[in-house]
Amino acid sequence: MSDVRYLTAGDTALVMEFGTAIDESVNRQVKRVYDALRARPVKGIFEAVPTFRSLLIYYNPCQISYEKLVKKLKKLEQSSSGILTASKKIIHIPVLYGGEYGEDIADVAAYTKLTEQQIISLHSEKEYLIYMLGFLPGFAYLGGLDPRLHTPRLKNPRTKIPQGSVGIGGEQTGIYPLASPGGWRLIGRTPLKPYDPARKEPFLYQAGDYIKFDPVTAEEYKQIESLVEEGKYTAKEEVR
Repeated sequence: MSDVRYLTAGDTALVMEFGTAIDESVNRQVKRVYDALRARPVKGIFEAVPTFRSLLIYYNPCQISYEKLVKKLKKLEQSSSGILTASKKIIHIPVLYGGEYGEDIADVAAYTKLTEQQIISLHSEKEYLIYMLGFLPGFAYLGGLDPRLHTPRLKNPRTKIPQGSVGIGGEQTGIYPLASPGGWRLIGRTPLKPYDPARKEPFLYQAGDYIKFDPVTAEEYKQIESLVEEGKYTAKEEVR
């Protein structure tokens, strides 16, 4: 019997809740049903939004009733339960750590009792699952930050953080896809644009993909930045 809970969210949306904890196996279930729904659209559904542990579904009640929608989703959920993700997509993000682009790395080092080089090594060795996108267009909520790097957010958030900044906030790490206010500790910056509405595909990645941060030198950063501005740089992708 399915453990998925079906919850109303107003009169034009419902939530499929797959669990109560932020867990990679729970998130895989969310992604599996989300992918199945994209492959086999249900008439009346006009948007589906995957989160850490649930799937928010918007629908038109003039085209499908709540009761019929739940029945169809339960059938979809059951028919896709044995499907395993065939591949792992990894998006490589070049990052220049420290210096003017990572001005809080010294504070992270002082808090964690690690050297700046140890911080860079630990941060860049992981492949981070993108649990969900939110807060800003292209802001990826990543899982898997090494506990040794957990550092509290700033007591006084900045009013503006540059686009591409890579930071640590508590138990999470991520990239600011746009210039915005924020309270995470900045440890580096990428010359890539995680979100660019002028691109054919505005987002560099999707929920369910993985991000791998690759350290680069200042010279490499400038070279990539120039290519990005010219529209000649494509983020490295790895599928395995």
